Amino acid sequence: MKLKFFLISSLLFLTSIFIGCQCQFQVNGIISTDKESWQVNKTISFIKFNEKDSFDFEILTDEKEQIIDGFGGCFNELGWDALKVLNQRDREAVLKSLFSADGCNLNICRMPIGANDFARNWYSLNDSVGDYEMNYFNIERDKSSLISFIKSAMKIQPKLKIWGSPWCPPAWMKKNGYYACSPSPYNDLDPNLPRRENGDTDFITDDKTQQAYALYFVKYIKAYQALGINVYAVHVQNEPHSCQSFPSCLWRGQDLKHFICNYLGQAIERAGLATEIWYSTFERPYEGEWAAEIDSLLNDERAMRYVKGFGFQWAGKNAIPEVHQKNPNLKLMHTETECGDGKNTWEQAENIYDLIRHYFDHGANAQMYWNMILSENPRSPWGWSQNSMITIDSKNQLVIYNPEFYVMKHFSHFIKPGAFKLTIVGSRGNELAFQNPNGEIILIVNNDQEPSKEMRVKIAAKLFIINLRGHSFNSVIIRLDSREKAKK
Repeated sequence: MKLKFFLISSLLFLTSIFIGCQCQFQVNGIISTDKESWQVNKTISFIKFNEKDSFDFEILTDEKEQIIDGFGGCFNELGWDALKVLNQRDREAVLKSLFSADGCNLNICRMPIGANDFARNWYSLNDSVGDYEMNYFNIERDKSSLISFIKSAMKIQPKLKIWGSPWCPPAWMKKNGYYACSPSPYNDLDPNLPRRENGDTDFITDDKTQQAYALYFVKYIKAYQALGINVYAVHVQNEPHSCQSFPSCLWRGQDLKHFICNYLGQAIERAGLATEIWYSTFERPYEGEWAAEIDSLLNDERAMRYVKGFGFQWAGKNAIPEVHQKNPNLKLMHTETECGDGKNTWEQAENIYDLIRHYFDHGANAQMYWNMILSENPRSPWGWSQNSMITIDSKNQLVIYNPEFYVMKHFSHFIKPGAFKLTIVGSRGNELAFQNPNGEIILIVNNDQEPSKEMRVKIAAKLFIINLRGHSFNSVIIRLDSREKAKK
């Protein structure tokens, strides 16, 4: 789906259905397909529920699950470079589509600490070899890209929360003295080196290097704070078990925990910072050594004094169910959607929907997209073309809203920070329901089949019927007043 840019305020498109003049029950619907995005769904009807009526599932308005903190994406250098080619008016329109209440209303976003795989090239915030005192720490490069990107977003979403994660420490803090771990045609590592996964820590774990790295985090937090950007959390290492051809660093779980307990946590405390520490962006399933790593952390009172949350991405989707079960009060985040191949197909968007649903069904409090914006050439400097919510066609000065933009918007536009996930009984597995702080109920559902189908939903004393077009994303907004709730 390739659509030229236009900004839609969904509030203008919502339609309502009422019972009499008392407005006891109100339902609005928005639907998106590959051909038509963000349209009013006019097929919704409802009746008073009779015990003989059949229904597909019931939303239990009194059974609340985890609280929802919000949605976001990652600020990357290549995203800012793509956005910069637009004139000021069009640039602001794109940012509003992501961060305004009329758009995706993104409120929690990620940023890299130093280079990641969608930076222009490798760098860290201190490339002065042996500078353990961090005298040459600086964020000068960030000022021309990431900081401009974040501040532009904050003009629209002033309460935007930022969290940071390093893909790699300064290369001189690693045993190989190099930013990458795995050789490829896109870096200078010896091509005869074997590819490694797990079993080792690439970071130099002597005392002076760990002290220096803890100071590196503190300086990063303070430098951004001085510019009016509060880093509310740091996730200590992106994908600590993955040896990559782009910026990366392997950590054994025991070494990562040791660094948090004996260096980073104490350094942040001594600096008087309120910044939270989250455990990695965990990218492995709950099995074998990875299960042992998780259990070692969760069962360590000292470690959990510092660790306020746990982030998951990629194969980490197979670890979040166990972590949520073992510690249902621990904050959890889906830290990165799977990134595709740059084709931005509807089928790939349906996969992202399934990922979001899976994470919410297993306790996630927040969902992060990966590349919010890329150019028409969505290839990283390390050779991987990836999807994005928005494509900027620099040659024709066009803005293209890709299918995954609408997946995110169907969730993030309607589900407000502070909402609760609601329990659904009789679910076919593709539906999610939430209740916003103002009491409205949001139902999100994807019909991933070709034919249209009717869906019958019981809520309180009502049964509403909605037609789901083939391969469609759907948001349904339900408002009940106190009288209607009492009839349940």
